[in-house]
Order: sequence, then C-alpha cells, then structure tokens
Amino acid sequence: MDAADLDYRTRTLSGCIPPLLVTRLLELGHMEEVEFQARRGEWFCAREWARLLGDQGRQAEALEVLAPYVATGWWPAAQAQAELLEGWGWAEEAIELARPYAEAGGRPLEFFARLLARHGRTDEAVARLSAGIEDWLLATALVDIAGEAGRDEDIAALLAARIPEGHRCDSPWCCRGLDPDTAIGLLATIRERQGRVDEAIALLHTRQHITSVNNHDQLADLLARHDRIEELRAYAVTEYLGHAARRLAEVLEERGDVEGAIAVYRQPGDSPVRQRNGAVHLAQLLVRHGRGHEAIEVTRVLADSPGGAEDWIVHTLCTLYADHGRALDGLAYLDALKALRDGREEWDFFRLRLPLMADCGLLDEAVEQAQAHPEGNTSYAAWIISDLLAKNGRIEEAVAALEPYASAHSGSLAGHLIDLGRVKDAVVLLQQRESEPVAPVWTGSLFNDPPF
Repeated sequence: MDAADLDYRTRTLSGCIPPLLVTRLLELGHMEEVEFQARRGEWFCAREWARLLGDQGRQAEALEVLAPYVATGWWPAAQAQAELLEGWGWAEEAIELARPYAEAGGRPLEFFARLLARHGRTDEAVARLSAGIEDWLLATALVDIAGEAGRDEDIAALLAARIPEGHRCDSPWCCRGLDPDTAIGLLATIRERQGRVDEAIALLHTRQHITSVNNHDQLADLLARHDRIEELRAYAVTEYLGHAARRLAEVLEERGDVEGAIAVYRQPGDSPVRQRNGAVHLAQLLVRHGRGHEAIEVTRVLADSPGGAEDWIVHTLCTLYADHGRALDGLAYLDALKALRDGREEWDFFRLRLPLMADCGLLDEAVEQAQAHPEGNTSYAAWIISDLLAKNGRIEEAVAALEPYASAHSGSLAGHLIDLGRVKDAVVLLQQRESEPVAPVWTGSLFNDPPF
C-alpha cells in the first residue's frame, strides 16, 4: 500500500470497490466482505468500516483499520481519521493529526483552518489562511471564518487590494492568483454580513466574467434574501444564464404565487440559454403542482422549436411522457422526429425508445431492436440494454449483456453480480488492474484552479 497507488485508484475509481458498491454490500448484509477488503487495501471499504466501528463505540478498532492508510502520508486518509476524531469529541487529536498536512496548502489547509475555527482557535485559522489568500479556496474559507473572528474589515481590505481599479480582464483567468470577479464576490459576502447590503449589490454589479457558480447567481440569491423582488425581477431580464429568473420564480412559488412563477419562465428574452433552461424549469414547476400534461406541452413546444430537438431536451420530454402514463405518445413523437430526419435515428435518440417500449409491455422487442441497431454492438449500447433489463428485474440477462464489455463497465456489472449474491466474482472484477500512467499524488492544492 502506498500513497500514489491509493491516490490513483480513488481518483479514477479503477481497480477498487467504489463507494456506491460498498454501500450496496453493506445494505445487503455483506459486512464480513467489507471488513475483509478494508484490511486488504480497499480504501472506500476501510473508510466506511472505520465509521461503522466508531458508531459502535469501537474507536480503537476504527483507528487500527485506518492506520495503514494514514501511514502512507496520503491526505484523504488523514482527513478521514481527523473527521472521525473530531466526531468522537477528540478535537485536539484531530488538530495535531492534520497540522503537518496543512503546510502543503490547498484543501488540507482549508480543512485544518476550518477545524481550528470550529474549536475556538480562529486567530490561528485566520493567520494561516490570510497567507494563502491568492488561492480562491483558502480565500473563501477565510471569509467564512472572518466574521466569527471579528476580522471582517481586515479581510475586506485584503480582498479590495485584489480588485484592480480600471482593469478589464480579457478572460476570467487574466489575473494571476485570486481573480477579481471572485474577490468581488467574497467582498460582497462580507458587506452583506455587515448589513451593508447596498454596497454588496453595487459590488456584484461590477463583476465582468464570473456571475454564477454551480448554477447559483450570488446577486440573485442576495436580492432574494433581502426581499428586493423588483430589483431581482429587473436583473432576471438581463442575466444570460437564467439563474436569476429561476431564483425569482422559486421565491414566488415559495410565497404561493404559482402563476407569478410561471409568468417569470414564460417571459420572452434574447438569451436562448435562458429560454431553454426556463422552459425545462417551468415544466418541473408544473409537475410539482400536479399539472403534468401542461408540462409535457411546454417541453414539446421547446423540442419542436428551431434547433430545440437536442438529445437532452427530447430525453426530458420522453421522461415526462413515461412518468405520466403516456409512453405511446412518447414513441409517436420519436417516430415523427425520425421521419423528419429521413428515417435516421442516432443511438442518443434511439435509446430513448427503450424504456417507453418497456412501459408498453414490449421489453423483449426493445432489446431485439436495440441489438439490431447499427450501434447496438457497442459498449455504451450494452450498458443501456443491461440497465433496462435490470430495472425490469431480469438481472441475469443484464449480466449476460454486459459481460462482453466487462472492462468498460466493471462497476455496473459488479453491481448486478452483487445483486445476484455473486460477491466474490464482483470483487475480483472490480480489482482487476490495467497499467496506469505514472502521475504525481494529488495534494489537494487548487492554487491555480478556477473556482468551480
């Protein structure tokens, strides 16, 4: 067992038992197998087994399970042990364990600083994070901790110094280190926390490139929190991605104004991204309120619009048909779409037929047609066919469909084997190793990575 090997296997989920299958083994009562593999270098087994031992009050045994992994110097193992120690009330032991790793910066330092702050050592946390403020991850942690430490103004000054006056970046990563848009967002967080909401809003309006992260728009969320609905409404009209419109609709729906929320999504605009995403969100809203057939019509209009019949939109439409007992209508739509394309149907669209056919009692026909498709002998087609069979309770046939492509879909095949009680076969399959490139061990440092 060594850090490079552990790092490669866990990052790529190759040559190991992945977390979802560890969970499935435990759910099906294969506790002994998980314990056995935990002691043989299977990290995800070890992590879960140690947690279970700790929950049973067997802390010494839990630490014994993790010890060989921690001894390699691999940070994820040390982090897992520190989290257990903290959860058991052994905060000082957790801090001392994590301390040397924090010297590498990045995620280990973020974890360490937050750990310090949770246990009353905010001054040390702030000092360490301030030195690494050029890393957006550490800067974010610093802002989170600064309020409790009473250091908001100090950190605000550090952030303001990283927002060049008059400088206009030609790309999101023009400036080295902490980019101006991220610095603006973090400074706005501090100003809002201080009650200086107007300043926070003004700051966020100055961002140039990054306005949304992880499908959330910071300005839209701020306006919603402070009941600035008219400002949010105006912003939703201009925000390109549609995240502000979605936030406005969510606020209105939460207040019981469903029609108002619907009107937000129906509002015309010049952003095709906002219009398409808005139609899908509108369909989801209608479904939540028992108006599934209206949701289907909204999505059908979108799919029928110029350029609207993209695979993800058609998939959404077919799913709605299936969920509302209209599988035949879904098949009829796919037939019409195929006719418009001169009888051609790429796999990405053909595969949408299969669950609809199964819903109509045509599972065998669906499998036969899939295997006869020009792409039916590919590994990705086998995975879809196998998944369809498994969902309809035909696990052994699902295994047979995937076995010729075992190396490409080892996780899915192993899951089916586990469901059949063939645990040893599943583990052997998962632990098969291919030659891998030599790569440095990931330290958790994200100094030059964008904030996504």
